[in-house]
Parts: sequence; structure tokens; C-alpha cells
Amino acid sequence: MAAPTPAPPSPRRTLLGRLSLPERNYLAEALRTETVGGMILLVAAIAALVWANTFGAGYASVSDFHFGPQALGLNLSVEHWAADGLLAIFFFVAGVELKRELVAGELRDPKAAALPVVAALCGMAVPAVVYTLVNVVGGGSTGGWAVPTATDIAFALAVLAVIGTSLPNALRAFLLTLAVVDDLFAILIIAVFFTEKIDFLALTGAFIGLAVFYLLLRRNVRGWYIYVPLALVIWGLMYNSGVHATIAGVAMGLMLRCTRRDGETHSPGEHIEHLIRPLSAGLAVPLFALFSAGVSLSGDALADVFTRPETLGVVLGLVVGKTVGIFGGTWLATRFTRAELNKELAWADVFAVASLAGIGFTVSLLIGELAFAGDEGVINEIKAAVLIGSLTAAVLSGVLIRLRVRRYRALHEAEELDEDEDGVPDIYEQDDPAYHLRMAAIHERKAAEHRRLAELAGAASNEPDSPA
Repeated sequence: MAAPTPAPPSPRRTLLGRLSLPERNYLAEALRTETVGGMILLVAAIAALVWANTFGAGYASVSDFHFGPQALGLNLSVEHWAADGLLAIFFFVAGVELKRELVAGELRDPKAAALPVVAALCGMAVPAVVYTLVNVVGGGSTGGWAVPTATDIAFALAVLAVIGTSLPNALRAFLLTLAVVDDLFAILIIAVFFTEKIDFLALTGAFIGLAVFYLLLRRNVRGWYIYVPLALVIWGLMYNSGVHATIAGVAMGLMLRCTRRDGETHSPGEHIEHLIRPLSAGLAVPLFALFSAGVSLSGDALADVFTRPETLGVVLGLVVGKTVGIFGGTWLATRFTRAELNKELAWADVFAVASLAGIGFTVSLLIGELAFAGDEGVINEIKAAVLIGSLTAAVLSGVLIRLRVRRYRALHEAEELDEDEDGVPDIYEQDDPAYHLRMAAIHERKAAEHRRLAELAGAASNEPDSPA
């Protein structure tokens, strides 16, 4: 009896392989908005630092100015409105991004999702461990363990806009997916660890509002004049419940449908995200930065960042913890999922992106305020540590990316080449007969032109007065 033929080994997955054309187009559109928003965010952060360090009294006066309906428990300071109100828009977009990734993006396939999820989890766990170890050894407070766990995608993309315009799409997509998963776990951290007292009546009202929101969406009810007031009610109830109000934004974002039906060019989630993302990236997040990043950067304050265990833990968590966590998590995931790195890239490229993820700004500032609520002195020092850690990570990643810029430029040009000028990069049309016929016609026209020029050159060389 013949021995059974062994089954062929399953093909190994490719880490950081080429994106599908729809993913590539979605990524390009999303990154354009986030990059512009990141530049505005950078300007807002610089403006906050200049304002706070030159006209500190004026900055404090504006930040502490209260307004809003007291009867509804919403008489908040400008800084508070920015952190709890405007950031709800940012987290709404994060919720839509996460939903889209789960149903139509990189996270829809559990095997493909394992890599960014493991990398993001390690990229949050290791900074938390680094912070905790520094504070246990130094005798500091371990309450800020979550501060260095977050990645600011807008700020990271702003850095890329300056130093990494030719970064391959696969690396950009990896960074974006990491940030989406990172945002999800940051939301869970805020909800679980920074909710002290809960008003169950208000929370029940918020859940009822979310249920109404969900039913209206499922019945295809349209009209911003319905959803915007409902969203404000849900947000207000969530805020008064004691749960951080940004959770309302995430919940509503996750409810949107992000799959396309017959005849749709965009799903409702993609359409709304396209409308709201510029508001989030260009207004909400920069205004939050303007009223959160204004800290005193005197010589003593900067020196204290490296001597106080809480602030040193934040800096090391962002710069060392994020890089080691994401790189190590990615390497481990490839070992246990039979994935192999794209042959056009190297592990040095993964390390560079991992170091770029150490730019933790928006959510890190928010968690810092929550972790040390009531102690303004420590909060300001934590903010300074977040700024220094993010700046250090930006410089480190910039150096690493510049070392590989020629390779990235060649890969980027190959990805974007469109010789037949049909709007689709040639690399996606290699299996399309029509593409090759178009290219054949283009080369035939070029060949005919060169034959004509050759004949003209030959005729000129045969004239009596032509040079020998």
C-alpha cells in the first residue's frame, strides 16, 4: 500500500506586503487629511508653548475661563471643553476607523489582524512596564503607568510629512493600523482605570440614547439635524455619568455601517468619516493641544524631567518602551504566525516605524491629566515629559528613516508609477491584458518616433556640408 502523499506546507504570510488597490486609495486619502492635521497640530503645540512661556497669566486665564449650562452640569473651563468635548470628535473618528478596519480593512482577517494587534499590545505593555519599573526603583507614583502607552498618529504623520515623504505604503499602513488598535486600547484604559464614581441614572440615559442612535442608523434614517442633537445629548449624559465623555464618541463611531452595498461608492461610515475627519484633524485636536500643551519650560522644569521618576518614566516609556515593544511584538508575531518580512524591506524599517510610534501626544496628555487629576504641578511636569519624549522619538525616527531614504524613494516611485496614465499604478495592473495592450501601443508610438528621428539624423549626416 502506497504511503499517503504529505500535504504541501501552507504558504507563509508576508509581513508588510503590498496593499490592495482599495486599501491603497483609502490610505492615501486618510493620510492626506491626517498629515495636514498633524502640521496644524504641530503649530498649535508650538503656539501653546510660546503663549504659556511668554504670557503665562493670559494663557492660564483663557484656559480656566468657564462657560456652559450649570444646570446640566456642563459649566466647564475652556481646557475642560477641549479635553472632554472636542476630543470626543477625535475618538468618534477613531471609532469609525476601527469599525472599518474590522469589517473591510487589515483587521477583517483574524490571521492578518494578529500582527498589528500583538504589536500594538506589546507597544502599550512594554512602556507601562518601563514606567512602573522606573517609579518602583525611584520611589515615584505608579499611577501614571498609562501615560506613555499611546501613539499620536497625527503628530507621527506630521513628522513623516517632513522627513519621510517617500515611506512605502505598507509601512504607512502598518503605522496607521497600529495607531487604530492603540486608540482602542487607550479608550479601554480610560474607561476602566479612570472612572471613579458612576452616576447610573445618567449612564442609563446615555445607553438609551446610544440604542436610539443605533436603531435610527439601522432604519436608514438620514439627516444631520437628527443625529447631531442626539449625539450632544448622549455626550452630555456620558459626561455626567462619570465615564469619560470621549467614550460616547467611540461608541457612536463603532455603530456606523462601514460595508458597501450594491450601488454604493462609499459606505455611510466612510462618507461620514470623510466629512468629520478634517474637523477632527484640523480643529478639534489642535485646539486640545493649544490648551493642554502650554507648560513652563524653564531650565529647572526641563532638568526635573530627568530627575523625577514619574517624568523620567514617561520619557523612557515613549522612547524606549514603545520602540522595543512594537519591534519585539512584531518579531514575535512573525515567529508564531509563520509570516515572513517583505523581501523589499528590512527589520531596520520595522524598527524605524516602531520608534516613530513613540510620538505620544494627544492621548498621552489626556491620560496624564486624568492620572494626576488635582495636582497641577505634577500634571505640568508630566506634560513636559510627554513633549520631550515625543520630540526625542521624532528625532530618533527621523534619523533612522533618513538612513534608508534612498531605498524608500525607489520603492515609492515603483508603487506610484503610472506609465499608461489611467489613474491606476502599473504595479496593480500586471494581470490585466488591457494594460499590456495599452503599454504595447505606447512603446510602438515611441519606437515609430525614434525611427523617424533616426531617419532624420541619417539624412543630415549624408549632406555634403555635414561634419565628418
